[in-house]
Amino acid sequence: MKQQQALARGPNDPGLENPTRRNLLVGSAGAMAAVSLLGITPLAKASEPKSLPDYAAWKDRTALIVHSANTMETKRGAIGSGVITASDRLFVRNNLPAPPLSITDNADAWEVHIEGVRNPRTLTVGELKTMGVTTVASVLQCSGNGRAFFPHGAGGTQWKTGAAGCVMWTGVPLKNVVEELGGMADGVRYITGTGGESLPDGLDPKSIMVERSVPTRALDTALLAWEMNDTPLTHTHGGPLRLVVPGYYGVNNVKYVKNIAFTENQTDAKIQASGYRVREVGKPGSPDQPSMWEMNVKSWVTAPLATGRSGRNMIYGVAFGGVTALEKVEVSVDGGKSWKQARFLGPDLGPYAWRPFVMATELKPGEHRIVSRATDAEGNSQPEGRVDNERGYGHNGWSDHGVTVTVS
Repeated sequence: MKQQQALARGPNDPGLENPTRRNLLVGSAGAMAAVSLLGITPLAKASEPKSLPDYAAWKDRTALIVHSANTMETKRGAIGSGVITASDRLFVRNNLPAPPLSITDNADAWEVHIEGVRNPRTLTVGELKTMGVTTVASVLQCSGNGRAFFPHGAGGTQWKTGAAGCVMWTGVPLKNVVEELGGMADGVRYITGTGGESLPDGLDPKSIMVERSVPTRALDTALLAWEMNDTPLTHTHGGPLRLVVPGYYGVNNVKYVKNIAFTENQTDAKIQASGYRVREVGKPGSPDQPSMWEMNVKSWVTAPLATGRSGRNMIYGVAFGGVTALEKVEVSVDGGKSWKQARFLGPDLGPYAWRPFVMATELKPGEHRIVSRATDAEGNSQPEGRVDNERGYGHNGWSDHGVTVTVS
């Protein structure tokens, strides 16, 4: 499996070739809440709020599970059968307080500093728009999507399937910017993005800031995006400017990006050095553990979810390959004893987008365990089980992601 191969080599191997919201955190209580968001202290379980916070009030409340003011999950049945996830149904995950909403009032004036190139420079979004433009369809997925299925009670938001969506990003290819600035400096191995969130007072910035490093192989596809789904990038999702790395887990897609550095080493910020690291249950995070970079192949059923009628039924779902295009999706209605290939729905928007799928089948009265199994173009298929790990990252096992449907 692709993920297992990558994990075996370790996150520091440069040869891993690609082969807001309102002021949520205030004062000392805010600082502790911010620390909690990065997993430094346990997250307390809270009942689901009845309304959306102000910064996300434009979202479709009926389509969301609101875990907290900064974490909202798309309901499994709200995904639909289209390729693109509607912006008002897309999940929300914020690590820190966002900059003031006013930063989107004049989005073209937002500045990002580029360093680790031959001609370092600070550029405005307006200037970036003169350096080229592209649109890429890509799955945005939280590293912990599927965490709720881990039996050890992994800390963090208990996402099931809804911390993911497929969106259209529009912006300038990062490699265009690098070329404009004379190319990368010598010895560079990582792209390090720094977010522009407000940092709570009284804490070491490195312990709380959102700063992530990914291998320079991502330069071929990374972009600095100012639009999502053909509209200006909202404050909720990182506007005015976001680093987007197609095929990589959401944490690497840095919101409110204010600095891009091409570096020899990974950042020593806590969110990189020990956060988002895959390790055995009970072990602390450290830089020598695999980092949550490229996503693995995955799928799940979106309908039916609980009940159905005897006779012909249409089984719907979504599937994606991470950094690799999909080859096929199979569906089983007997818990994996037998499989039948599904067909893809809608247009193919590229290797980083998901593919909705459908399969017609006859169902008899009784209970049916419906599961799906995706395979990418390199032959990597979803495993049946999960790889247990401390934080519940990267779960793509088909068994846990199935649904039990009662047919009458």
